[in-house]
Amino acid sequence: MRAFAVSLVMGVNYFILFYYGFVNLVYTILLLVSTVVILRYIRKIRYSPFKDFITSPETPPVSILVPAYNEERVIVRTVQSTLAVNYPFFEVIVINDGSTDASLDTLIRTFHLRKVDRAYRNILKTTPIRGFYYSPDVPNLLVVDKENSGKADSLNCGINVSRSPYFCTVDADSVLEDNALIKLMTPTVESPVPVVACGGVIRALNGIHMEDGVVRRIDLPRSGLAMFQIVEYLRAFLFGRVGLDAMNGILILSGAFSLFRKASVVEAGGYRPKNVTEDMELITRLHRRAIEGKAPYAIKFISDPVCWTEVPENLKMLGRQRRRWHLGLMQSIVQNRSALFNPRYGKFGWVVLPYYLFIELLSPVVELIGYVAVVLSFLFGMLSFEFMLLFFALAVLYGIFLSTSSVFLEEVTYRRYPRWSHLFRLLFYGVIENFGYRQINSFWRCQAFLKYLVGMRKWEYVEKGKTVPAWNRGT
Repeated sequence: MRAFAVSLVMGVNYFILFYYGFVNLVYTILLLVSTVVILRYIRKIRYSPFKDFITSPETPPVSILVPAYNEERVIVRTVQSTLAVNYPFFEVIVINDGSTDASLDTLIRTFHLRKVDRAYRNILKTTPIRGFYYSPDVPNLLVVDKENSGKADSLNCGINVSRSPYFCTVDADSVLEDNALIKLMTPTVESPVPVVACGGVIRALNGIHMEDGVVRRIDLPRSGLAMFQIVEYLRAFLFGRVGLDAMNGILILSGAFSLFRKASVVEAGGYRPKNVTEDMELITRLHRRAIEGKAPYAIKFISDPVCWTEVPENLKMLGRQRRRWHLGLMQSIVQNRSALFNPRYGKFGWVVLPYYLFIELLSPVVELIGYVAVVLSFLFGMLSFEFMLLFFALAVLYGIFLSTSSVFLEEVTYRRYPRWSHLFRLLFYGVIENFGYRQINSFWRCQAFLKYLVGMRKWEYVEKGKTVPAWNRGT
């Protein structure tokens, strides 16, 4: 019996060692591909015509959709930033999702809005509309007040109201850079195949100094938890998504800042309210529909246009956010399991979905099991010190390498954080995030697994913006 137990534990340990080796190999390939792609992109945008598109009559109109629920602290700042973008033809549609705070009153008072009559075409079925608000002083702003039903239903409502062939989703606690939208549209216009969706970079707004909805000075926050997330975002956006984009394999575009071809989304049936990460589910469905219809298409990620967004500064809210993200990933993969290893879907079924299943979805489970199994095996004399050291190197030291590489990639390319003190702080947090913060994240993601298995699949509300100073709210 003891021999069997020892063999079992050793088998688990070798599996975990092999798994980490494979995952790190994939991440290394993504890092190398991303570095090449970003450097090429930077050379290209020096001569990019995106500024010509700002004044071109051929640039497609865009509707900016801002779903909002209880965002009275920051909603004005977000609307001001969207109204200030450099784009020739756009409208801003704020969908007030039955807020119970003063979000709607704040908008009415700040922008001098009045209730108006307007026809509503319920193409994508939504909950009832309570009213439309408009002001001739701000002709490209429309506020829609509706009954509370969640973000996905609010976005469907915004699509029904929009008058443009493209729409861009922006979270109500986020701020766009002035050229972000035109940079996001440029590859869509230049692409030889229809781009049905395109996402930009999300960065942490915490610590940023603003004036009238415009970013004036970039700084880093004092909060250590926010610093960890800044490093995370650099790693996720600068090499994770860029690498996957190179093979048209993006499944995750942030709902905080993504552009969509409206006709494709309406044909697909819009957002599904029952999914807790409605953006990922929609992207996955757009992939499948295009492949099944044998239509040429692209879903792009661009590493330059930036949207700044508030990140949680306490563990309770961050835990809710991470559980929801992982729960949504699991929902999307399970719902699309018929495409997994299905020859009909080509690389989408053989590479993209397996990557998200075996690396993104399962890695936190394997990581936590690995820590427990290896430490217990060492304590009971089943493992050599050298084996434990190798596990530690693959699990932790390589994580430090990836985090610090992302920081250096940012430094040699876009350099949004310009000071030397910024660089040293980012590198410091890139190292220490691997000792505690990363493990807590894995724990929350494992909780998401358990919640899915027991049928707890509700949206966990994340409250943000409590720490935003008054001078940074746009009011």
